[in-house]
Amino acid sequence: MVPNKKQDREAREARVRVRAFQARRAVHEHQQKRRVRDNVLAGLAVIAVLALTVGAQVAFFTGGPGNAPSASGTPTPSASETAAAGANSGDVPPSSLAEGRTWTGTMALNGIPLKIELDGALAPQAVSSAVSLINSGFYQDLSCHRLTTGGFFVLQCGDPEGTGAGGPGYSYGPVENAPADNVYPAGTLAMARQGGNGYSMGSQFFIVYDDTTIPADAAGGYTVLGKVTSGLDQIKGQITDAGVTGGSTGGAPVVPTTITQVSVQ
Repeated sequence: MVPNKKQDREAREARVRVRAFQARRAVHEHQQKRRVRDNVLAGLAVIAVLALTVGAQVAFFTGGPGNAPSASGTPTPSASETAAAGANSGDVPPSSLAEGRTWTGTMALNGIPLKIELDGALAPQAVSSAVSLINSGFYQDLSCHRLTTGGFFVLQCGDPEGTGAGGPGYSYGPVENAPADNVYPAGTLAMARQGGNGYSMGSQFFIVYDDTTIPADAAGGYTVLGKVTSGLDQIKGQITDAGVTGGSTGGAPVVPTTITQVSVQ
């Protein structure tokens, strides 16, 4: 039977419909593959950004001697004040000064009053050092030279040089009373130190102004010597909420901050 013109036309239209369907399917499959690829690339980009952020914040605590303060906010004592890992250096106050008890007191930053407690039972060496420095007037008018934001929420104080490299002329250890889960709740008072060296604590400490996870390193965590029991909200509202100079996540606070008073009993 010879096909007529109507059958030829229907056959051509059928072939056109098949080709159009195949073209649409190919476009759809290409779009799906492209979406998957874009999602993978976006996910990798997010992971990279998070890794860089965490790495930069961890560097705040893990620098070594000689690092510039802008590269690491770690308290990096001068060469004469750097203790070998595992040994005290200089005239370290005896741990018995803490008396194994809780010390209560006040500390003011820019005149903003904070109530504080120091735990001489759980951190006897750190509290003994802090009590000795406080009673000698060491901390009066020293700056809080570094603030971190963006995942790490700490304000670091107690460097007589104001650079992140100064100390009291001695360094001590070991790490005491570090949280097992690496979580430092808002209000925590903890000692700053060099990365990997549990015997590099001196006068620099940090105030955690919002819950923060700080990974432990080879030396462990960070000595928690006490806590702020009131006034933290004012510190956040008047100092830390203003952020870091230059919009960075770590550096000098926009609001210059000074320890204007501190005492314990």
